[in-house]
Amino acid sequence: MAGVLTRISGCTAAARGLGPVGLHEVVRVGEDRLTGEVVRIERDLAVLQIYEDGTGVGLGEPVERTGEPLSVELGPGLLGQVYDGLQRPLRIIAAADGDFMSRGAAAPALDPARRWNFEPSVAPGDRIRGGQRLGTARSGDEQEPVLAPPDAAGRVAEVRRGEATVHEPLVVLESGATLAAAHRWPVRRARPFARRLAGAVPLLTGQRVLDVFFPVALGSAAIVPGGFGTGKTVLEQSLARFAAVDVVVYVGCGERGNEMADVLAELPVLPDPRTGRPLLGRTVLVVNTSNMPVAAREASIYVGMTIAEYFRDGGRRAALLVDSTSRWAEALREISARLEEMPGEEGYPTSLATRTAAFYERAGRVEPLAGGEGSVTAIGAVSPPGGDFSEPVTQASLRATSALWALSADLAHRRHFPAVDWGRSWSSDAARLGPWFAREAGDDWPALRAEALALLDREREIAEIAELVGLDALQDAERATLESARLLREGFLRQNAWHPLDASCAPRRAAAMLRAVLGFHRRAAEAVARGVAWKAIAASGAGERLLRLGEVAEEGIAAVEAEVGTALDAAGAEPKGEAKASPEALPGL
Repeated sequence: MAGVLTRISGCTAAARGLGPVGLHEVVRVGEDRLTGEVVRIERDLAVLQIYEDGTGVGLGEPVERTGEPLSVELGPGLLGQVYDGLQRPLRIIAAADGDFMSRGAAAPALDPARRWNFEPSVAPGDRIRGGQRLGTARSGDEQEPVLAPPDAAGRVAEVRRGEATVHEPLVVLESGATLAAAHRWPVRRARPFARRLAGAVPLLTGQRVLDVFFPVALGSAAIVPGGFGTGKTVLEQSLARFAAVDVVVYVGCGERGNEMADVLAELPVLPDPRTGRPLLGRTVLVVNTSNMPVAAREASIYVGMTIAEYFRDGGRRAALLVDSTSRWAEALREISARLEEMPGEEGYPTSLATRTAAFYERAGRVEPLAGGEGSVTAIGAVSPPGGDFSEPVTQASLRATSALWALSADLAHRRHFPAVDWGRSWSSDAARLGPWFAREAGDDWPALRAEALALLDREREIAEIAELVGLDALQDAERATLESARLLREGFLRQNAWHPLDASCAPRRAAAMLRAVLGFHRRAAEAVARGVAWKAIAASGAGERLLRLGEVAEEGIAAVEAEVGTALDAAGAEPKGEAKASPEALPGL
């Protein structure tokens, strides 16, 4: 049924004559058939948000119903694809206009011509339940599970084996319904699962500051807030490369076109550390840059989440990286203002906290309908203006997530990567993940983590005192603490993303490194307590050997520890007062 436009303002419009239209139903707007969505119904008036540029659309133009909500196409062939915020392949919809998307363009999300070899795991007479695995689709080196839609049910009458496209029927039910390798699912509706599992397994990121100090469980959610230039995008790209997951869904929500161009240029050539193949082979990109229509930006994170849930339902560990949720919230604010809704704090809609929580709640480690285990771990970057973490988007995200990985402008300016502020960051998953780390990396893991955090806290206290009284007034024990903390910061927490050994770090190697650094701290403190002058310890250069620990393989760390111990023993053997190092020359002070 068709209606007509009666009002249009930017990305919002109104139409009459659509009949019994449903909330969130997709419509085609104007002569160019732009994609829109019903966001409010007032008697016979339907208020729409348009996902494309509405320039030139006039009153009286037709509006057509589609009869379905905004949905995505799910099935074999998703990996390696680059979509816009409505899951349209960018390589197709941008072809006509070069570097820009064509208005009203429509293209299938999955290649309709590509043929897959289907090997069924069901037979005639079997009863199908929602989400069940129907078989396996193979094409070249790719192998993908074929899942029944979550709302499917019935008894199998016929099964097809052999080559088919993702849209051709593979299973025929006794009711006459057919099931193909691909199916559609509404993006605003969470995909169902059998039951939620406890988050007792960590998402290993390869970044020591995150895995050791602020770990998150598989299926949890974390936010990465930071001001301009603090490295949010770089950190998320490192997570995409090194996180121990099967699939990465990267949503570029409202970011600059240059950043997304860099991502598109790097992913096809960056090697996947797990397989050696291009990283794009286990990645799905949803790109919606800042110059694209604002309403599509609002939809893009739901498109990314639904794709991640599909991989979860196939028994995979998926990571959803959103860069950034602040741009999504800005889209909500603009749309809300055009809809003349009552504004909340800083102009954001009053539903911001609820919508943020509903989005992150879709993350989880679950038992899918098909059985087994799968997970979606959501990590959202936040861009607070001026680095102010008290602004509404950051605060709404904090209440809905399990970890805060706060980025520091000061650390970023000092070229400290990752620039995670260990004083402001936290993780509510750390305690329940302690047993896993203790089992995999050593029984002393919780004690090492607690000692390291206490050392950094003590460094902050001493630094505040030093600002008042000066370094010369500090006792040798306090100087030893400052030096140990410096080694912890620069030799353990900082990583070299360009070094093959230091770019990513496994828990066992991280634990060995931390033992070495804290071992120096204990031995230096004991030496000072015995009366050894701090000047002698500093002059020995024992601590400097630990600064390059990130470039040492796990089996070589014990040798470095031995060298440090020998140097400390030599410093302790010197008569007190023999060392010639001056306080001004002490490393790190």
